[in-house]
Amino acid sequence: MQKVICEKDLDGYQPYFETKAFEKLQSGAMQNFECGKKYTLLSLKILHLNNQTMPAEQAAIYFDHEDLFFVSSIQGEAGIRELAEKNATNEQTLWLFFQNLLKYDMDYLEELESEITDAEMAAMVRYRAEDLRKIILYRKQLLRLKRYYDQLDFIFDCLILNENQLLTDEGIRHFRILVGRVQRYLGSVLNLRDYVTQMREAYQAQLDIEQNNLMRVFTVVTTVFLPLTLMVGWYGMNFTYMPELRVPYAYPVFIGCSISVCGGMLLFFKKKKWI
Repeated sequence: MQKVICEKDLDGYQPYFETKAFEKLQSGAMQNFECGKKYTLLSLKILHLNNQTMPAEQAAIYFDHEDLFFVSSIQGEAGIRELAEKNATNEQTLWLFFQNLLKYDMDYLEELESEITDAEMAAMVRYRAEDLRKIILYRKQLLRLKRYYDQLDFIFDCLILNENQLLTDEGIRHFRILVGRVQRYLGSVLNLRDYVTQMREAYQAQLDIEQNNLMRVFTVVTTVFLPLTLMVGWYGMNFTYMPELRVPYAYPVFIGCSISVCGGMLLFFKKKKWI
């Protein structure tokens, strides 16, 4: 029998489960993969990548020589029910379930890659706080995908071992195909994560450059006015003997000296390419 079971209805199907597997399903103390002599129990978190509005779904899959059960906290997807109604063998239904689960993942990863690339171009043109927040969100999203594909890769590897001989050679061959697909997806996620890390470093480096340019402007302004501050200090210490009290053109000469000092320092900074 192949059936999609909601957790609240699990007690009604107890006779179809091995005792140990049923106890673990009831307690929720399950690992990603458990292999008994006559059964296999899988536990996985399903991400609906083609529909981001749907939350991640925790599900369990139990199968033996006679039965295949999908156990979830909700009523289950219509797609799972359709598979269970095709009168296929347990391993065929299980393989079709995982195949459909991964069906649109490559399209999603390609769209995500394009989105990250566009975000990088936008961040290089304008520097806003929201760009850095967006990079952080991409990192979290890619970490979530990495964990998702890691669990699938582990489950498929354990299924291929076929320790309880529940799968045929053809079923193992089909699951090997899924292993290769998951590993490619995982590789794409890791590459995107490295790309986002490099993008964040480049963004931070560009911000540092902008801050350095700003600090350079402040330093130049401070340096230009420092000699003037010194001259004013000297000028103000001897009020009785101020030059303009005795020499008619002393004050314009002082202004000219100040302008010359500023101009000379600016030319020097320009020659050194500091401004």
